Amino acid sequence: MAELHTGVGRQRGTLPWPRPRRIATLSVHTSPLDQPGTGDAGGMNVYILEVARRLAEADVEVEIFTRATSGDLPPVVEMAPGVHVRHITSGPLEGLTKEELPGQLCAFTAGVLRAEASRPPGHYDLIHSHYWLSGQVGWLAKERWGVPLVHTAHTLAKVKNAQLAAGDRPEPKARVIGEEQVVAEADRLIANTRVEARDLLDRYDADPDRVAVVEPGVDLDRFRPAVGDRDAARLAARRRLGLPTHGYVVAFVGRIQPLKAPDVLIRAVAALRDRDPAIAAELTVVICGGPSGSGLDRPTALIELAASLDVADRVRFLPPRTGEDLPALYRAADLVAVPSYNESFGLVALEAQACGTPVLAAAVGGLVTAVGDGVSGVLIEGHDPVDWARTLARLLPDRLRRAALGRGAERHARNFSWHRTVSGLLAVYGEAMTEHRSRLAARLAADPALSCSW
Repeated sequence: MAELHTGVGRQRGTLPWPRPRRIATLSVHTSPLDQPGTGDAGGMNVYILEVARRLAEADVEVEIFTRATSGDLPPVVEMAPGVHVRHITSGPLEGLTKEELPGQLCAFTAGVLRAEASRPPGHYDLIHSHYWLSGQVGWLAKERWGVPLVHTAHTLAKVKNAQLAAGDRPEPKARVIGEEQVVAEADRLIANTRVEARDLLDRYDADPDRVAVVEPGVDLDRFRPAVGDRDAARLAARRRLGLPTHGYVVAFVGRIQPLKAPDVLIRAVAALRDRDPAIAAELTVVICGGPSGSGLDRPTALIELAASLDVADRVRFLPPRTGEDLPALYRAADLVAVPSYNESFGLVALEAQACGTPVLAAAVGGLVTAVGDGVSGVLIEGHDPVDWARTLARLLPDRLRRAALGRGAERHARNFSWHRTVSGLLAVYGEAMTEHRSRLAARLAADPALSCSW
């Protein structure tokens, strides 16, 4: 099997890769303008937003196509200089779930193709699609426009179904087939980690030469440790968010759904109370996020769970945080927990570590890359609440160990940045464009009559 490569690694070569002038970014089911942490908005939204901004700073124009979900949305929004979000009307503006969107892909694709048809030929140099729904649209658009398609899956149905949370719904067969088609047709597949790349190879039979590992980043200007005394900063952050100023705080940040497993943390509090009631009595667990996916079926399930386990007084629920409140929450916590059943990377873990806060995470998917086990946090095998309670009981009272992990977290996060991500993406884009042009030249050489159609 061919060796996997990273976009950053390839960029260090001597070839002068071409750079795209304009990119069409496809994000059918969620917009980078949406607030992460609720609905279908999450790490993918952050990824698209941060990458687009930095591509524009590198003089690459980005136009993001997403589905219109409100009549109040203008057709086009300038998100940042050089970055525009185009809202495509496809189906009802409201009330459609992600699972119902495949029926609207034809309408969405038509809107994308019409937008391109109003531009001079060759307006876009490349398509970058995100999630399998967008990959289906990108597959058709690349044929119509004669440009390469780069695809980032973000999550994979076969992986999710293999690591399904109890009571969660498996991904449908239609998605599995759709992902297989996109994997076969894309010119390049961007994997967030080597674990995801291996999943593409082993589970989807991807061509190793078309798979590139480009790790996501973190905004190191926004997410950073507090300046000055860390204890004083933690106290100020807790006051800002209305959290207890004394005792321990463990935070969960993300969408409320079985896949993200916030229930594991609540069950761990109950197990900790039985194991070490003194520590449990000093603990506040913060659940920050909104219902999403199958979590919408029972939006109050976590509240009911905490009550049934008699730990409701130990759990605080906060809506998704914006602006400086999010880094403040990370700084307010002694630990941030990411107990997900699967993560293609785990941006929350990286954001928390960039703020100098250690992370407890499940040893799954991209989290084994995002968290330095024993250096910036602790990886836990499995989702047994007793194991999580045991780790909490060991770490929370150990102030020196937590401080060392906090310093390691800050150092670990500095290895990741969005500029590094974009550098890797540009190298992969250049590869895809060069290969695409070579194939076109070979076709024209083999059949000169084709030149009449270009």
